[in-house]
Amino acid sequence: MQSLRELYKIGRGPSSSHTIGPERAIKLIKERYPNAEKLRVTLFGSLAMTGKGHGTDEVIVKTAAPLECEVVFDAVTPCNVHPNTLDIEVWEGGKVIKKQRVYSVGGGTIVLQGEENQDCKPADIYPLTTFTDIAAYCKSKNIRLYDYVRECEGKDIFLYLAKIWDRMKITIHEGLTCSGILPGGLETERRAQYLYHQRHIDESAQTRENRLVCSYAFATSEQNASGGIIVTAPTCGACGVVPAVLKYMQETRGFSDGDIVKALATGGLIGNIIKQNASISGAECGCQAEIGTACCMAAAALAELFEMGLDQIEYAAEVAMEHHLGLTCDPIGGLVQIPCIERNAVAAMRAINALSLADFLADSRKISFDTVVETMYATGKDLLGDYRETASGGLATHYKKRQS
Repeated sequence: MQSLRELYKIGRGPSSSHTIGPERAIKLIKERYPNAEKLRVTLFGSLAMTGKGHGTDEVIVKTAAPLECEVVFDAVTPCNVHPNTLDIEVWEGGKVIKKQRVYSVGGGTIVLQGEENQDCKPADIYPLTTFTDIAAYCKSKNIRLYDYVRECEGKDIFLYLAKIWDRMKITIHEGLTCSGILPGGLETERRAQYLYHQRHIDESAQTRENRLVCSYAFATSEQNASGGIIVTAPTCGACGVVPAVLKYMQETRGFSDGDIVKALATGGLIGNIIKQNASISGAECGCQAEIGTACCMAAAALAELFEMGLDQIEYAAEVAMEHHLGLTCDPIGGLVQIPCIERNAVAAMRAINALSLADFLADSRKISFDTVVETMYATGKDLLGDYRETASGGLATHYKKRQS
């Protein structure tokens, strides 16, 4: 497995696979071909079908500047390797000198065809890749999951995660200070600020928890939808879940930034296991791969905050994914707004519920985390293409029918 630096990335929304990934690809090509005169980029699969809504073409043209850049949408040609595929043609002297195929595989990570095993790919630094093996190793050495992260990555990873946490808090603050309509044409109103300020004298503790956690998730997700700076956790579309629960717990339980960083390490390790053995791409496996993974990460991070045992952390993460199995990715208009923003809030609350269940029921669990990850991947592959970030099925089409 690769470094958590490849999972938690700071970048602009609204989609890690549709904006951050293509942006990184164009930057890489420009570095490799400094004498290029122009670029021609062809988008396939999900990139072609929802690229307009995600602003993929705008990001590509902006990143390519000052080079001339043409973006072509090809929603017909099949994608046999990955549904997020793009071809980049490099022009010099009036002719194409290079045509590079790139796969945007989720979370802003890109893979170049023909270079899968070369130095451009981030190195695998974790020798163990399943929760079962990692847990057995940690038990044998009497260490926690975040200790294993530090052992594999070095102590500097905690400095990086501290920066990630700072950015998460800044994004929440920015989102809570904004109001108005999100861009894209759906006339979706920002609601984070409204949620945050809707205090009532007789508000119960449970209602307050729900309102605040959801307002933090909305704040982050709305920043993402508007092209603001966020942290992929593990993706742009699911960026609101992890920061929402950690922000709430720090405020109400007094956890230090150091505690949060350890929780981010544990949650990141869970996300890494899913990324390694299944997928975090909505275009590949539906929203279960994005929101489901984010919920797993959040649940595991919470369990770490409360110093639960390995079995309880596993149970929290397993429950979080098990009840997202089959979740489709059907964004209306190809925008990361409906149902994506609300979905982040719901998943954040579900992570807290998973924590509560883990506190009481971990000793009776029947399903391992590795099993539910394997199941999620198989389920995602079985989903019809219309329900994997193509905006051609589910809510995306029924909303259009209602509007017409």
